[in-house]
Amino acid sequence: MAHARNSRQNRDGSRFLALPHVVMESEAFKTLTGHQLKLLIDLAMQLKVGGANNGRLSASWRYLSEERCWTSKNTIRRSLTVLEDRKLIFCTRKGRMPNVAAWYAVTWLPLHHDLQMDVGPQSLPRGEYAWWVPNKNASLCPKTVLTDRPIGPKTVLTT
Repeated sequence: MAHARNSRQNRDGSRFLALPHVVMESEAFKTLTGHQLKLLIDLAMQLKVGGANNGRLSASWRYLSEERCWTSKNTIRRSLTVLEDRKLIFCTRKGRMPNVAAWYAVTWLPLHHDLQMDVGPQSLPRGEYAWWVPNKNASLCPKTVLTDRPIGPKTVLTT
């Protein structure tokens, strides 16, 4: 019992995000860009203990801009599309006017169904991120801007 108490005292804050290694080792996760990864973490950090609200995670502009410092709706939209395509998140309720926000679930936890969701309780594609493969023509790692030329002043070699 003392060990559990000490481990809580030795970390900053009382809540934390448990992201399974099997998710982080998947190609779907490893090839995410910085914005996509940040959005995944911003969604997952809304999870309550035991994932009791998985399926009701919000990616609303108000929440992401005011609470998580996002500055571009376009970047959010593109990142959501990639995360859904790679099956890391799943849309459980479509956003609609006037004030209904879209809801999402992470796919490494079970769905906690709510009657306000647009999907059934068995519709979550749990673990399908593991089967995602990149396009054959795409590189696994994003292209870098490294060049063969050294950065700095020109050096002149004289013989």
